[in-house]
Amino acid sequence: MIERPSWQERVVSAWQSAPVVWLCGPRRVGKTVLAQSLPETEFWNCDLPSVVERLRDVESFYRSVKRPRVVLDEVHQLPDPSRVLKVAADEFRNLKVLATGSSTLAATRKFRDSLAGRKRVVELTPVLYEELAAFGVRDLQERLLRGGLPPALLAEQTEPEFYREWLDSYFARDVQELFHLEKRGAFLLLLELLLRQSGGLLDISRLARECGVSRPTVMNWLEVYQTTHVVRVVRPFAGARRRELLAQPKVYGFDTGFVCQARGWDRLRAEDCGLLWEHLVLESLVAAGIARLHFWRDKQQREVDFVVPRGRDHVDAIECKWQASAWEMRGLAAFRASYPKGNNYVVCPLHGPPYERTEQGHRLTFLSPSELPQRLAGSL
Repeated sequence: MIERPSWQERVVSAWQSAPVVWLCGPRRVGKTVLAQSLPETEFWNCDLPSVVERLRDVESFYRSVKRPRVVLDEVHQLPDPSRVLKVAADEFRNLKVLATGSSTLAATRKFRDSLAGRKRVVELTPVLYEELAAFGVRDLQERLLRGGLPPALLAEQTEPEFYREWLDSYFARDVQELFHLEKRGAFLLLLELLLRQSGGLLDISRLARECGVSRPTVMNWLEVYQTTHVVRVVRPFAGARRRELLAQPKVYGFDTGFVCQARGWDRLRAEDCGLLWEHLVLESLVAAGIARLHFWRDKQQREVDFVVPRGRDHVDAIECKWQASAWEMRGLAAFRASYPKGNNYVVCPLHGPPYERTEQGHRLTFLSPSELPQRLAGSL
């Protein structure tokens, strides 16, 4: 078992402000292993019929717990999971509960209570940049090519069958059980198209034509992908500037390995790494819990990869560069002409401490994804 201490700390920190923590994230991302690594915790797999039966008398179950923390893995398998969690939060206040699932808490009608005020959410991402050493990964391009799901990352070689089996399991377990969707072929085709164009602008009409389904169906399925954490939509930032793009969001796949598989890449060229590096930086931002995250692009195609609003006038700008030497100011200079206040970060695979320099009157901080969340937290 590979320890992921930063994620353990996130869970423990969340418990300090709420009795129930919802640990979510895509299938095979490591939720169960993380839950089992927590000290002073009883672990219960709700996939097992014996556990489901035991939890029918939820009060007796909680009275039998001998440790201060309990994990309910795959809690959505229970007939009434929200009731089980609500009883713990309201009646067993000295007990901390970690519930896991691949979707958001309110994914199905089973969850009749949102547990408002009683829960915190921790979204587990694929293996982060700062975790690579712990996983024995020395070649960053291997992480980009294979992705960050531990079974794929730790395999002796890239195994296309893993990704195919994952998609089959995803549809059967996360989609069919929770949403009872039909049209498996079209649903997975749309997901493949989204992964193939990951990092690009979202065109609902084109996707509908290519999949042979309606626009409302595409929009409905897009909600399912987001709910099950396999797709992330990043919306454009706009401050009432007419020259900005206001409508089309960007769409990102959840894992670089699946993006590479969808594109048919069995090895990476230098020009591939920039796009995949942008995904890795996004995962660091998701892991940090950045709630307001956007990108910026104007009608002249000048762009800033990510922007984080932090007040009425201040907006932090984040540029993702596979090579710091390839940095150029065109997009950032245009952005700062309209939004002059905020920090400017250039995130690159930096070995060593962050450093600063000034270009065209703008101060830039060059840093790795490991340092970015702390910098953003300090400025929020």
